Amino acid sequence: MADEAKAKGNAAFSAGDYPDAIRHFTAAIELSPTNHVLYSNRSAAHASLNQYTEALADAGKTVELKPDWPKGYSRLGAAHIGLHNYHDAVSAYKKGLEFDPNNEALKSGLSDAQSAMNRARAPPMSSSSPFGDAFGPEMWAKLTADPATRIYLQQPDFVRMMQDLQKNPSNLNLYLKDQRVMQALGVLLNIKLSTRSPGEDEEVPDVSPPAAERKRPAEAEPMEEKEPVPEPMEVADEEREARERKEKAQKEKEAGNAAYKKKDFDVAIERYTKAIELDDTDISFLTNRAAVYLEMGKYAECIQDCDKAVERGRELRSDYKMVARALTRKGTALVKMAKTSKDFDSAIETFQKALTEHRNPDTLKKLNDAEKAKKDLEQQEYFDPKIADEEREKGNEFFKEQKYPEAVQHYTESLRRNPKDPRAYSNRAACYTKLGAMPEGLKDAEKCLELDPTFVKGYTRKGAVQFFMKEYDKAMETYQEGLKHDPRNQELLDGVRRCVEQINKASRGDLTPEELKERQAKGMQDPEIQNILTDPVMRQVLVDLQENPKAAQDHMKNPLVMNKIQKLISSGIVQMR
Repeated sequence: MADEAKAKGNAAFSAGDYPDAIRHFTAAIELSPTNHVLYSNRSAAHASLNQYTEALADAGKTVELKPDWPKGYSRLGAAHIGLHNYHDAVSAYKKGLEFDPNNEALKSGLSDAQSAMNRARAPPMSSSSPFGDAFGPEMWAKLTADPATRIYLQQPDFVRMMQDLQKNPSNLNLYLKDQRVMQALGVLLNIKLSTRSPGEDEEVPDVSPPAAERKRPAEAEPMEEKEPVPEPMEVADEEREARERKEKAQKEKEAGNAAYKKKDFDVAIERYTKAIELDDTDISFLTNRAAVYLEMGKYAECIQDCDKAVERGRELRSDYKMVARALTRKGTALVKMAKTSKDFDSAIETFQKALTEHRNPDTLKKLNDAEKAKKDLEQQEYFDPKIADEEREKGNEFFKEQKYPEAVQHYTESLRRNPKDPRAYSNRAACYTKLGAMPEGLKDAEKCLELDPTFVKGYTRKGAVQFFMKEYDKAMETYQEGLKHDPRNQELLDGVRRCVEQINKASRGDLTPEELKERQAKGMQDPEIQNILTDPVMRQVLVDLQENPKAAQDHMKNPLVMNKIQKLISSGIVQMR
């Protein structure tokens, strides 16, 4: 997976193995080509190898994918400095500061780029220090690339000394007593300088101040006796030990992955536990062990590991996708444990938190499934057909008293108790019709017929709503469909008669101007009417009706064409004289 390849790349970068880091980041990019962080990390690895052209390409891709991410512009500026494009570097750092004005890395980079640009513009002059070139714009990249000096960059006093030397190399004599500066100078000059105390066998390069500042032998101060200074091998040993522990942890993780695929869960748990003990900075070990617990049905242990992963991930500022994964896994365990509708609340909340970290389609689907399961369980817990019938009868009493809002309340409660009762939907549709809430009434009537297509009362409800909405053709079709189930139903027959009267009224041209205008406006909003008018064949038929009566008569012999013409007449779009 991309996250695993990225973790390996980060580990290789921390170990100073930049070619290997580039290889892992490249593998991660192939799996996740839109992840801006991967391009940023590979840019840093290229820059550490002085491959600034490749670093620039990756930095450019980073800001292309994530234009509002300040760190991308920091990578871009560093690459430009490495290529001596100081003007472009200044522009990159300034652009990044627009998104994060307080970013210290961008501020420092901008200062370095501006200094380098000024030096490039200035006329050549003799350097006041033989080491002036060592403190140029590439100084920070070289110090970062070397494992021994990289840790010094976390020490504020060392950073201040190096910044001072970059601005004024002649001040080197002020810091020669600091072994860190001597070691950094060796890295910058690409030579090995001894950091041992004077008097030992190895020679110490003589760094002389400018002639004007040299003291005569008589004025020279006696050399102080220095205490032995420990060489920086301890830090290197610690770094090497940490690197080895990370490598061992990765091997344990890979062994755990292999055991998980074989469904050897006990071995997988053992391997992941060892990985966690070796390296607590990679939360993927915790999320992987949580996945094993989930498969084993040990949901409490799974949730505990996920909580630890989230807490540790936020401490380490881990990739937000890893935190989201831990939250999603926790939500899945909570769903498995849910026994009542209320138990789903914590799972739904956890999935929602995961989506705030990273909007993953799989998490979104799990959230939707949990919400649906909660709703279904609520209905099951609330289901009571006896109470549903009682509520429906109460609604009928209020309907008879013409108290329609109260009737709607009781019908709604009846449906909550028994959502499969078509009678309650039919009765509530009648209430909505009386209240003038036609869309709601139509929806209930259609739901009624969906539950029971043979329920004749549902057709009368639906036809009545469509008639009041002046959709006479649709009402006619509804009534006729109902008559298939009960050919002698008087309500349906009366409905057909009323629809025919309205349709014929339009055919005879008996509509008032106001009625015609209203019917035409409503017809033009009907998708079916719009499709008829945009049909090339029907457009030709309409032209023939006006200009070629003989052709029009031929068209009218076609039942489909005749039906469409009738719909246009009913809607007032076409008028026959």
